[in-house]
Amino acid sequence: MTTRRTFIAQAAAGSAAALAGIRLAHAEQGVTKDQIVIGSIQDLSGPIAALGKYVHNGMILRVESINAAGGIHGRKIKLIVEDSSYDPKKSVLAAQKLVTQDKIFAMIGTLGSPPTLASMPVVLEKNVLHLFPISAHTATYVPFHKLKFSNTIPYPHSTQVGILQMLKMKPYKRIALLYQDDDYGADVLQGTEAAMKAAGMQLVEKTSYKRGATEFTTQMQKIKAANPDLIVLATIVRETLGAIGAARQLGYTGDFFGSEAVHQPVVAKVGGKLVEGLYAANGTPAPYRGTSKALDEWIDSYKARFGDDPDVYSVGGWLGIDIFAKAVEKAGPNLNNDTLVKSLETNAYPRGFLGNQEIAWSPTWHGGPSKIRIAQIQNGKWIGVSDFIG
Repeated sequence: MTTRRTFIAQAAAGSAAALAGIRLAHAEQGVTKDQIVIGSIQDLSGPIAALGKYVHNGMILRVESINAAGGIHGRKIKLIVEDSSYDPKKSVLAAQKLVTQDKIFAMIGTLGSPPTLASMPVVLEKNVLHLFPISAHTATYVPFHKLKFSNTIPYPHSTQVGILQMLKMKPYKRIALLYQDDDYGADVLQGTEAAMKAAGMQLVEKTSYKRGATEFTTQMQKIKAANPDLIVLATIVRETLGAIGAARQLGYTGDFFGSEAVHQPVVAKVGGKLVEGLYAANGTPAPYRGTSKALDEWIDSYKARFGDDPDVYSVGGWLGIDIFAKAVEKAGPNLNNDTLVKSLETNAYPRGFLGNQEIAWSPTWHGGPSKIRIAQIQNGKWIGVSDFIG
């Protein structure tokens, strides 16, 4: 079974070579005496634009609160967001604009594995920090690079741990997989196959779909013919609803288990009765009122600003900015790549009211946390049905 130690070993193995090829400047672009310019690439018009809106709003909420309090060491944060439409080619163009024209100090919270993996080289080549993408792909931190940091659990690990926990919860005998035909889907496929190997099982069927697909009848006919009792989904929002809907119309009555990308309140809210009983892995609980006073106040502030309830992706956007802000504060007035990297590597980000796990980086480890839990949609909400496990 893949563990955090395995990932640490993989990252550390390449760290010496990577460090040798990196020379950090002491005067970074995007930092003036009164401003820090940061950038982000979101899907604001493509197949996961609903998620991009939530990430963007979460980032705006935190930036505005920081600036209203006077900024950090006298510097206000300027956030510039570009639209990728969830298209890798557009994300490259967006990254080029942000790092060369807007001259950002750091890229934060790029949404989606395909846009992240396509745009990240552009960012790193310009000696710009690449921080906390909304992607659980292992390439966000492996191979090691001084300037890239992740705050998510890698899909192979979370998927593997999640499926093995599902097998402990219910005696599934026949498991199938539907996955997106890209880097995100490949990571979930890797974790699923690792879980099958660890359990002494084999997938009874696996089939893929193209990014942005809206029709899943063909894939579900193929999967249903294999007679599974659990279908693993490497989907997002629209694809999750479409895949489950197609399977139910074909008469499938078994369970579904989604990757971390499936675990978001909008799936439960929009899916209604169709998604009742759906399981998914997650590293941070969905933000629901009544959990704590601090969370209720945060939800109230979000709704007052945007007229909508927050999603898990709102949490992701807010956390990315908050982690950055705390690291900038501890880096001191002399802000540059060196001081920011050292601040992240020597100061763990603590557990907070949003339900996040503690995240600790080091000079040889820039990955995120390692524990996940299983949640299930019950009466329209994601409810935890397991402890955090790793």
